[in-house]
Amino acid sequence: MKLLVTGRAGQLARSLAQRAVDHADVELRFAARPEVDLAKPGSLAAAIGSERPDVVVNAAAYTAVDEAENEPRLAQRINADAAGEAAAAAAEVGAAIIQISTDYVFDGNRDRPYREDDRVQPLGVYGRTKLTGEEQVRAANPRHAILRTAWLYSPFGRNFVQSMMTAARSRPVLTVVDDQRGSPTSALDLADAVLVLAGRWSSGGRPAGGATYHVAGSGVTSWCGLADAVMVECRTLGLPAAEVRPIATEDWPTRAERPRYSALDSGSFAAEIGVVLPDWRVSVRSVVRQLAREVAA
Repeated sequence: MKLLVTGRAGQLARSLAQRAVDHADVELRFAARPEVDLAKPGSLAAAIGSERPDVVVNAAAYTAVDEAENEPRLAQRINADAAGEAAAAAAEVGAAIIQISTDYVFDGNRDRPYREDDRVQPLGVYGRTKLTGEEQVRAANPRHAILRTAWLYSPFGRNFVQSMMTAARSRPVLTVVDDQRGSPTSALDLADAVLVLAGRWSSGGRPAGGATYHVAGSGVTSWCGLADAVMVECRTLGLPAAEVRPIATEDWPTRAERPRYSALDSGSFAAEIGVVLPDWRVSVRSVVRQLAREVAA
């Protein structure tokens, strides 16, 4: 099974590279800069046409939520138009596409985890462009799966867990927003789910007509709760750790509005694909430990 993954340096792309080592049947290829630039129309389609993969995993995205407010055209190009091009190019070569989307397609006004059929209403440019990307993928390729995930972190690249560990080396106290709640997700766990789904497709499984799934870490917490879990594990491992103090969203103003509650219900993916991502606390400990090993090496 040949998988073509957009991006190479992103969290999910690097997680797929690590996890695919255990899948002898997977041939992993990457469509990434400088050869492929999602900001340039036609660049990604050409790569898909050349590689002719079995499955395209569109993992690359414009994920700078605040900066997207200043660069809506670039966010639209990368998150929406390039996704549509990837889906159409995949259809041309008979490939399926897995499109990675986000919890930010929701407005955060519910008080229980969002299901796939809940009304979408993004609050900012990032969420709107990712939602448009979903729509373009659905229209361009019937053999698609849209995986909405949330609060992604990993041992790779810049993310919240790494930022907290870095900040703790120089600051005794960290103030973290406590009134935004969601489903922290390890990119390594998400990579496992992607590989299982792609394997099902490769062996003739569904979704032949397309599907949208929520795939996120089990459980719900706040950014403050996530930061505190990171610090607990850091103390256990003898790493620098800081006190975590809760603050309100209003005390940490940002250009883009975030949903106050964007936890995802991943029950459909569990029922249909047979994969349940671990509890977020378990995965946080695993990622912190991997980072600790790399620091010590």
